[in-house]
Amino acid sequence: MDAAEVEFLAEKELVTIIPNFSLDKIYLIGGDLGPFNPGLPVQVPLWLAINLKQRQKCRLLPPEWMDVEKLEKIRDHERMEQTFTPMPSPYYMELTKLLLNHASDNIPKADEIRTLIKDVWDTRIAKLRVSADSFVRQQEAHAKLDNLTLMEINTSGAFLTQALNHMYKLRTNLQPSESAQSQDF
Repeated sequence: MDAAEVEFLAEKELVTIIPNFSLDKIYLIGGDLGPFNPGLPVQVPLWLAINLKQRQKCRLLPPEWMDVEKLEKIRDHERMEQTFTPMPSPYYMELTKLLLNHASDNIPKADEIRTLIKDVWDTRIAKLRVSADSFVRQQEAHAKLDNLTLMEINTSGAFLTQALNHMYKLRTNLQPSESAQSQDF
């Protein structure tokens, strides 16, 4: 899975919009949306919210967690803990990127939020690198990766897969083969 596929999955996350148009409920394969009434908040998938925003049909409301004070607490908590802490959304990085790229005018303190999310991301990726290094050095066979998001796994997945492949090949070449004959005299 690549980053574009992870972003595609993130676009299914629900966000709140305030439409400036009227429309009855719409029936889609993924579920019913609406009704849309001017000035009344409604939850829609991110892909639809971005589409409506681009056509100037709505105003986006940032997710509850996309607040400077809350993100500062998340960043500080992540820095203090040795393990990965739960994120406010499994797609926090993708949602932030998409919302700030397409609706930064609807998000208060957008630049500060961008910086805080980048700080959280950098901290988590640094933890992931340290964990991967420790994993490889200790020649472990498996690892538990709680609270990682799909994008974080995607970022390091190729490297870890190759490293594990090389470790496996080295281990199998170092072990004596079962078919080798003993030379007892």
